[in-house]
Amino acid sequence: MKEKETEALTKKLIELVERLGDLEIENVEIKAEELTLILQPVIGAMVQAPQLLPKVEEKALETLLKAEFSPPIEAYPGEVVEVRIGATKSDGGSRRKVVKIGGEKTMPFYSFELLNPNRPAFTMDVFDMPITLAKSVMQHFEDVMQDPADWAKKCVEDFGADIVSLNLVSTDPTIKDVSPKDAAKTVEKVLQAVDAPLVIGGSGNKVKDPLMLEAAAEVASGERCVLNSANVDNDYKRIVSAAKRYGHVVVAFTPMDINNQKKLNRLLLDEGLPKEQIIMDPTTAALGYGLDYTISLMERIKLSGLLGDSDLQMPILSPSSNAWGAREAWMKSEEFGPKEYRGPLWETVTAITTMMAGGDLFMLSHPATVRVLKGLVESLYEEVDVEHVYKPSKKIQDWITDIGV
Repeated sequence: MKEKETEALTKKLIELVERLGDLEIENVEIKAEELTLILQPVIGAMVQAPQLLPKVEEKALETLLKAEFSPPIEAYPGEVVEVRIGATKSDGGSRRKVVKIGGEKTMPFYSFELLNPNRPAFTMDVFDMPITLAKSVMQHFEDVMQDPADWAKKCVEDFGADIVSLNLVSTDPTIKDVSPKDAAKTVEKVLQAVDAPLVIGGSGNKVKDPLMLEAAAEVASGERCVLNSANVDNDYKRIVSAAKRYGHVVVAFTPMDINNQKKLNRLLLDEGLPKEQIIMDPTTAALGYGLDYTISLMERIKLSGLLGDSDLQMPILSPSSNAWGAREAWMKSEEFGPKEYRGPLWETVTAITTMMAGGDLFMLSHPATVRVLKGLVESLYEEVDVEHVYKPSKKIQDWITDIGV
């Protein structure tokens, strides 16, 4: 195309675009015809427009088509530390066994030639007082909700929990304002009732929790419990001091921000708490309520640790029981189907997704979820007959309780 023709075409395009900008589309029916008449020459001009672009040499295209792909990384320069939860008699405690999490050298289930050394672990929620739970969860525990020790025993003996997560919600000043000393007695009672390791959580009150966790750490000295949790809004130094003094693990909790997680981890490390006594909780959102943000964050954290970031080389906690906060998990709706199945499914999918993203320890509420996840992990880590792991039911709704060995 000649230079003068190019200039004329460019000028024409500019004029047409300006006319489009001057249009006042108040009456769509009246202006539609005018808009069509204007667009027709624009289209005609655009047909000639590609001629304004320089021709691409065929050799250049051949070069672009040549691409080399490297195989996926299976061995990383860094690794996640191993964290031990619980202490046996030989370790100075009284637990039946020690649960080990972390120790990853690659992403979870990424390479079956290089499986990570420790399997995901599951802890079931127990509360120190009756609280409102979804009916499909409560029906399994309504006979023991008055006694946290009996509740813990049912989780371990009947439902196979590896760990018990004791939540001391009664310590909240707006609920019962139970003193740290009395809360510690509950911890002691649960430790005597079960021989599984213990996660000790508070009410979320930033003033009361450090005091309560300090008292609980003292009565559980030597048992290597998990203190849940330390964060920048509470007296994390007090919690770290108690963990160091009495030999416990600390959960570092942050709300979905890798930079804040890294900062909090560094604060705990600077207080003298070793990586082997830290578990990260970057926050778990339920399926349909931000789970995509959760898994993106967990993957970034896990990959950063594997690639050598020493401030992010700790195992990850996923409180997957947060799934019960989603209305789809518990609300009555004929359109959604039976909530008795929907709730456990919501929790199960939330946990499986975070497991694949790098989770190591999972807090759960429903017994069926625990059974499904343990069956899944068993099938992934061992060469077993698939039919032995999954026993199909005549009723498809029962699949969630049919997985197990």
